Amino acid sequence: MIAVVAGRGLVEPLSSGLGGGAFLIWYDGASGIMTTLDARETAPMAATPRLFQNADGEPVGFFDAVVGGGSVGVPGVPLLLEEAYARWGRADWRELFKDAIAHAEDGFPVSPRMAMMIERDAERLSTFRRARNYFLPDGVPLKEGQILTNPDYAQSLRILARDGAAPFYTGKIANDIVTAVRTAPSNPGVLSREDLALYRVKERPPVCGDYRGHKICGMGPPSSGALAVGQILGLLEPFDMAGLGPQSAESWRLIGDASRLAFADRGRYVADSDYVPVPVEGMLDAGYLAQRSELLQSTTALDEALPGEPEFDHALNWADDAAIELPSTSHISIVDRYGNALSMTTTIENAFGSRLMARGFLLNNELTDFSFRSHRDGVPVANRIEPGKRPRSSMAPTIVLKDDKPVLVIGSPGGSRIIGYVAKSIVAHLDWGMDVQQAVSLPHLVNRFGTYDVEAGTGAETFAPPLTAMGFEVEARPLTSGLSAISIGDVLQGGADPRREGIALGE
Repeated sequence: MIAVVAGRGLVEPLSSGLGGGAFLIWYDGASGIMTTLDARETAPMAATPRLFQNADGEPVGFFDAVVGGGSVGVPGVPLLLEEAYARWGRADWRELFKDAIAHAEDGFPVSPRMAMMIERDAERLSTFRRARNYFLPDGVPLKEGQILTNPDYAQSLRILARDGAAPFYTGKIANDIVTAVRTAPSNPGVLSREDLALYRVKERPPVCGDYRGHKICGMGPPSSGALAVGQILGLLEPFDMAGLGPQSAESWRLIGDASRLAFADRGRYVADSDYVPVPVEGMLDAGYLAQRSELLQSTTALDEALPGEPEFDHALNWADDAAIELPSTSHISIVDRYGNALSMTTTIENAFGSRLMARGFLLNNELTDFSFRSHRDGVPVANRIEPGKRPRSSMAPTIVLKDDKPVLVIGSPGGSRIIGYVAKSIVAHLDWGMDVQQAVSLPHLVNRFGTYDVEAGTGAETFAPPLTAMGFEVEARPLTSGLSAISIGDVLQGGADPRREGIALGE
């Protein structure tokens, strides 16, 4: 995992890297214990709920907030690598960075996706000197196949290999991060050295839901991933998804409206549980999900999907959130010879994050995953910005257990659609009998807030007319997930998403 993260931060910098955060799910083959580590970014202590509001208290435009230092939270990835190694590392720490350092110094070919995304984002990247010089040398976007070196990144990895994560939080690299954020020529931020020094990776209890005799386990708040995936599957439990099959519009009606109900609960109740009490057990309670599932006993789309009232010993007086979470991110699934399994999703949020670079890596824009509004009609939003708080995420690194043993490791990039990508693939694998490659390759149909997105240019478009007839608003669009999955049985089988660059490897 450490070697992969170091390498992807070089060749896929637009999606993830040392300037971002991550959630890691670990199943220990020797003890059978599952651990989840939260390395989500934190808001600066000087941040206020009005960080992304204008003088009138109205939200600013999304990209007005994203581009520049104001959107940068404290990165968690360097400390996560050190924490994970301290718990489970076997190889020599320094050796894990050698390949990435060599590629950074000797150069690597720019991938088709990276070249496409640079050209698409050239105007924003040109705002800041370091990003402009790296991605747009001589003012021209890098081209596919062009050999690119990053000596600054190689030096950052050398420091990480030699000194661990400390320089990123209390040393010279920390100074450079703070300087980049606070002196940004547009939208400067308030991140401080104290914010970096205070950062900690947090171990949190795994969140698991039940589905067809399996445990679907992942990261709890501040991630909404495990809760939303668990709710979607729990809402589908009473229905014969296997009998309906993947070619039935009824299957997709059920999946779509189950997702809408899960997103309604997510929007109202889920935030950083260190700041906001979250009804985790109530949201996955079998009785609550059975009650909510009755709303799906129809032949047409729900007129509206409203939040429920899960059992909880706190007041549920929160306003609905409408935070934008755009697709980027990277996912890693690994199973080793010792029976250990790892699912990790890591991100800098938007493609190219804040567009600010420090020491050869991009800095995140994770603070824009908070609600720009702190209240609605006088009622507070759970996912509002607060000092030291971690923004809600849809990242859903998942390990599926059968009889307390892992049988599937899965996850995806894709913004808030991650939840739908992962849930769909689990249904495809467990209900429809697809192997993991078939499951991740299956065309996407994703519904979050009402509009049913069907994957353009695929067989998913054939469902547009029947779904429209059922009452859905349907839109065909590209849905570039990046699922990676491993099924665990007598042999290991890997599935790599054909929508992005990457392959499954085993030895």
